[in-house]
Amino acid sequence: MDKTALTDTFEKLAQLHVVVVGDVMLDNYRWGDVERMSPEAPVPVITVRNKESRLGGAANVALNCRALGAKVALAGVVGDDADGKLLAQLANNAGINTDLLMNSKKRPTTSKTRIISRNQHMMRLDDEVSDELSTEEEHPFIDTVLRYLQREKPNVLIFEDYNKGVLKENVIQRITAHCREIGIVIAVDPKKHNFLGYKNVDIFKPNLKEVREGLNMPISEVGKPELDKVHDKLVSALHHKVTFITLSEYGVYYNDGQHAAILPTHIRNIADVSGAGDTVIAVAAMVYAITRDANLMADMANLAGGLVCEEVGVVPLDKQRFYSECAALLT
Repeated sequence: MDKTALTDTFEKLAQLHVVVVGDVMLDNYRWGDVERMSPEAPVPVITVRNKESRLGGAANVALNCRALGAKVALAGVVGDDADGKLLAQLANNAGINTDLLMNSKKRPTTSKTRIISRNQHMMRLDDEVSDELSTEEEHPFIDTVLRYLQREKPNVLIFEDYNKGVLKENVIQRITAHCREIGIVIAVDPKKHNFLGYKNVDIFKPNLKEVREGLNMPISEVGKPELDKVHDKLVSALHHKVTFITLSEYGVYYNDGQHAAILPTHIRNIADVSGAGDTVIAVAAMVYAITRDANLMADMANLAGGLVCEEVGVVPLDKQRFYSECAALLT
């Protein structure tokens, strides 16, 4: 890829319209110092020095798409609570359309509170309900999303599944069918519960653990022959176009039916892998929507995922730094 083509691709990223559908979360951080042990129990006492809240889950995917310049709408369910209001406010402040966020009386906003000292995670507190959406909430949610898709006709739709109950079978099937009808690129970041429910999509992006659990395959060696077999098994079940598997320290694997490869990871000073998968699916979906080039998609997404791992906590991609890395390593 020459530099002119790379620049053109980055310019086109900012022209995309993306809808992210799935499990939104609020990531809370409490940064502090451990100075003593508690007299009440054998646990450290952390003196909190700083508090911060960030967009997580599907909201982090939306934030990464927005960081690359795209027009973005976020569809999900939050509780009728302070965390839900804060999540919507953070999304709005980032320039993300929150008209498709639905308030629920039956569940809290999913939140994860990380306690961090000296850049080390000491504890995480999760506040969530993972039950599937009730029928009375499911239908208005589907209808709202379908009306938006029909009216706005975005370029890309990303399903971001964290097994929190929003992406139930009927939601997936109805939205996928509508996207196929009007020609919207569909990318999926799946989890175990609905792993084989995402049929006829463009990009299916599990990680290695999710493949092992979703297909009940051991995959003892991470090599191309083994992953080609995974691709064949996935295609026979899902009839999708591109398999894209993240392999942690081994890099990424892609297969579009014509070309397949494992792309090794680039050496990084890893600080935190939280949210890296969100960045990878955002970049992969957007690059593929522009280029239909699975190799370039995998190359750029692999770079992006590594970059955010150098930061502590869930952070969006820095577009200028990402461009510089692509220019240095891919041109």
